[in-house]
This record gives sequence, C-alpha cells and structure tokens, in this order.
Amino acid sequence: MVDSGAVNTTWAPTAAGVLRLPSGRLVRGRGLRHPLPAGPVPQFALHLLGKEPPAVEWEATWVRWPDFRLPADRAGAADALREALSRAADERVEVACGGGRGRTGTALACLAVLDGVPNAEAVAYVREHYSRHAVETPWQKRYVSRFA
Repeated sequence: MVDSGAVNTTWAPTAAGVLRLPSGRLVRGRGLRHPLPAGPVPQFALHLLGKEPPAVEWEATWVRWPDFRLPADRAGAADALREALSRAADERVEVACGGGRGRTGTALACLAVLDGVPNAEAVAYVREHYSRHAVETPWQKRYVSRFA
C-alpha cells in the first residue's frame, strides 16, 4: 500500500529533461520558450536569461546570462549554481534558459563539476545524459573547463 501522505520532493528520474548527477541528485533542465512539462512544478528554479524573467509561482533566482554568452557576474553565477546543487538534495530544482540547450547545458555541466565530474568530462557527461546539443559555443565549453 502506498502512503498517500508521502510527498515526493524530487523529480522522477525518467521525466523529460531530468539529469541524474553522480551523487544521485536530480535536476531538470528545460527551455522557458517551451510549455511547462506535465507533472510537478519546481520548488526552486535557476533562470539563465539576458533580461529579467517573468514571475513564477515557485522560488526562483535569475542569473543575467545573455543567449550564446557567459554569465555577466561569474562569481554570482557560481554561487547560484552551488545553491541549486545543494537544494537538489531534497527539492525539485530546475535550470532553465530560453531554449534549454546552451546556457542550461553549460550550467548543468557546471553542476556536474561541482558534483564530482572532472571538468574535462563534464560537457560530454551532460551531452550524454541530458541533450546532445547541450553547451553550444566554444566559450561555454571553455567556461565549464575552467569552472571550480
């Protein structure tokens, strides 16, 4: 018998856009230009956009990150990524940009680095487990290779 009082606070491992990090933490990546996927909503979102995003019903942090570029405040972005990783231990965390590939893939690769994937392997890890189109530009790839 299933306990109906139990609340699943993380993503389903097989849900669309969900990346399992080496620690087992689950983070969902997505494009904000696409409809919100069916199912539970995030408890925390990290929005990576060049301009301030519209308000959402859940807690969200905005990192100014123009399309095809790098974060405007790299130290602030690193802090936001560390918070997202920490919260992913027991919350539904979503990382999202406009299309869900370049900036989202770069951020997911940085989360993988924080979770123990070597920098030189993080882009391949995200391309294998999230999207083969993740991390779109050479400078995004270089950002991951130097992320600490």
